[in-house]
Amino acid sequence: MNFTILHELEGRMRVRAHVYGKMTAHEADILQYYLIQHPNIKNAVVHERTSSVTITYKLERQPIIDCLLAFHFDDKANEELVPEHTGRELNCEYEDKLVFMLARRAVEKYLLPLPIRIIYTACKVSKYVLKGLKCLLKGKLKIEVLDATAIAVSFFRDDIDTAGSIMFLLQLGSLLEEWTHKKSVDDLARSMSINVKKVWKKVGDAEVKVSVADVNEGDIIVVNSGNIIPLDGIVVSGEAMVNQATMTGESMPVKKENGVTVFAGTVIEEGTLEIKVNAVSGGTRYEKIVHMIEESEKLKSALETRASSIADRLVPYSFAGTFLTYLLTRDVNRAISVLMVDFSCALKLAMPISVLSAMREASSYKITVKGGKYLEAVSQAKTIVFDKTGTLTKANPEVAEVVAFGGNDPDEMLRIAACLEEHFPHSMANAVVNKAKEKHLLHDEMHTDVKYIVAHGIASTINGENAVIGSYHFVFEDEGCTIPAGEENKYENIDVRYSHLYLALGGKLAAIICINDPLRDEASAVINSLKLVGIDKIAMITGDSDRTAAAIAKELNVDEYYSEVLPEDKAAFIEREHTAGRKVIMVGDGINDSPALSKADAGIAIADGAQIAREVADITISADNLFELVTLKFISDSLMKRIDGNYHFVMGFNFGLILLGVAGVISPATSAVLHNASTVGISLKSMTNLLK
Repeated sequence: MNFTILHELEGRMRVRAHVYGKMTAHEADILQYYLIQHPNIKNAVVHERTSSVTITYKLERQPIIDCLLAFHFDDKANEELVPEHTGRELNCEYEDKLVFMLARRAVEKYLLPLPIRIIYTACKVSKYVLKGLKCLLKGKLKIEVLDATAIAVSFFRDDIDTAGSIMFLLQLGSLLEEWTHKKSVDDLARSMSINVKKVWKKVGDAEVKVSVADVNEGDIIVVNSGNIIPLDGIVVSGEAMVNQATMTGESMPVKKENGVTVFAGTVIEEGTLEIKVNAVSGGTRYEKIVHMIEESEKLKSALETRASSIADRLVPYSFAGTFLTYLLTRDVNRAISVLMVDFSCALKLAMPISVLSAMREASSYKITVKGGKYLEAVSQAKTIVFDKTGTLTKANPEVAEVVAFGGNDPDEMLRIAACLEEHFPHSMANAVVNKAKEKHLLHDEMHTDVKYIVAHGIASTINGENAVIGSYHFVFEDEGCTIPAGEENKYENIDVRYSHLYLALGGKLAAIICINDPLRDEASAVINSLKLVGIDKIAMITGDSDRTAAAIAKELNVDEYYSEVLPEDKAAFIEREHTAGRKVIMVGDGINDSPALSKADAGIAIADGAQIAREVADITISADNLFELVTLKFISDSLMKRIDGNYHFVMGFNFGLILLGVAGVISPATSAVLHNASTVGISLKSMTNLLK
């Protein structure tokens, strides 16, 4: 495809695409997603209206030019790069609506003859009056009544311009609110959408790992504990407890068994299901998420709720002030000046926009927040609890060594371990599976059904022998496995620097897989930064031995640490903090973190962790950097300051307008324009980013 370079600086160029006619929103998405996947391109912004592209790149310009010349809209590979929903069409729709609204206002105010303008305005006024009357008939005195009264009084006093201005500003504010709300919800829903690429498909008696795209309607897929259900379907075998919080808002898992329908996006907490697929794309998932977000009270922080409540309660006082002013002054203009000002509009408009805009801004840092109340919780929290593995340590641990026992071959033991662990992916399991791949150890399914025991390990049967892999507690204490005779000294000398996975076959220890799980480079700095931004208690909770946990706690300078704990112990710690009157943030990544993530005021999951942790958590951090926790704290604190500042500005500014109107300093028309302009102004400001 041909492009023309319009402007160029070092590391940046702006080009125009030679397309036939106007570039569509979908074509712009294809080009943008094609460009941003190029390793030398930092960022690319496609403007569909002008068919131009702004590219920021690193290194040399020639690879960028070659990349542009190689692009074709009809390439199916490029088409597959584009997500189902990108938000571009939504923005185009509302940009067009805004331009049309401004143009229509200019025409009706400056080009329509006065008689026609009066008739046109009267028709618009009647709509607001009817809406106000309906509200009154329901026995409610709300903002609709106040708006209708202000508009009607202006119109019947022959103040056509003021009536028209009030209606225009109300419509403009409504459009901006709707646009911001839909965009924020769209961004949030997109970030919450399923990103499952592989699934276990039943082929005869075997389970084969295939791409989701290769699953057809009627196929049977197998989903195990801790995994997300990627497609809608009906259970044909198995029994499981399924967490449906993202679909229904239910906090407790629901039992699913034969003949029951399950939905894409829900997560299996315990058990295994065989599901007959009846919706191959899981296409309704996005719409379900959008509906859940729009209906959920999770979007409302306590400050939002307070502002909305105050806004409704102030409407009767606005009417009372109007009548009182008239009784005292006998001046209609001064009385109407009070009527022209309402607190409700700005309070109800600016607060939700502030929250949704903050959630949108967080998503730009790869932080997904499921509701405004969680931003408020992060701002208020004084305690933060970290899981260790995969959270404070790097998300990509590696197998350092496989120590075999009982004469077993280390590679064969690694192959068996990978065969078991790949069914329940988490950071440690991924390390085992990746090491087997690295050594080209193929592991066809050799076992019977595998069962995951939360916070312990995996159990199955191989060649008629019991096979278990997991923690020391699970393998030796729960399962009663023993060390082969004569190898006790070998066991005692296992390197304690590593985390250990124990594999036992037939009740005997077969291998210890030593996993190197170093701390994240930024972990210590992040903990110090969190203390500087208001967190006064930082705890680490881990299932590791006390010796390992103590060393890490000292290195990171955490305030408290707890070792050799079970999932219920993590949740119990959070309960104790709640009893002490403290709000708590929990940061984790594993299946065993899900109870604590649910208990915390704000549960934060690391995106590379288990799917159930991401689904149960209130906030997900996709960026591979814990400093985004500090960014999240800054956004949360800034949001609370903005909401509080908006509240005080709305109350102060509008009260000032009322006083000026009562004193006769400003006219009703000026009062209305200033009030509505301030409402739009504070709403626009609320849409801006909180962080510079």
